[in-house]
Order: sequence, then structure tokens, then C-alpha cells
Amino acid sequence: MGLANPECRGNLNEEKQNMKNMKQLLSNLINEDSGQDLIEYALVAALVGLGAVAAMKGLSNSIGNTFNGVGNSLTNAVA
Repeated sequence: MGLANPECRGNLNEEKQNMKNMKQLLSNLINEDSGQDLIEYALVAALVGLGAVAAMKGLSNSIGNTFNGVGNSLTNAVA
């Protein structure tokens, strides 16, 4: 039978086309970067948010102590 059989040639051509399509798909996935910018901006925004939360937690005690000190000073000045 071999390649002289038309059915074998049809399957061979179909397999070549499938491989070509697969190579093109992989090439497109590797070279495509349209969604990459959006993901990078989202990651930067998340990191900025986490940094802000960490800074606020660290400053909360300091700010609270400052307000308590001001309140005590005002209470002592009035009394």
C-alpha cells in the first residue's frame, strides 16, 4: 500500500497541515503580549496597595500616640 495509496497521502497532508497549525499556534502564544501590560499594571497596583496597608499598620500606633498626647496636653492645659 504505502504512499501510492491515496488515503495515505491524504492523511499525510492532513498531518502536515495539523503540525503547521500547531506550530503557528505556539508561535502566536510565544509572541503575543497584548494582555501582558494589563497584568503588569494589576501586579504593580496590588504591590502599591500592600505597601500602603503595611505602612498604615506601622503608623497607626504612632498616630494614635500623637493624638493621645495632644488630648492629654489639652486636658492638662484646661485643668
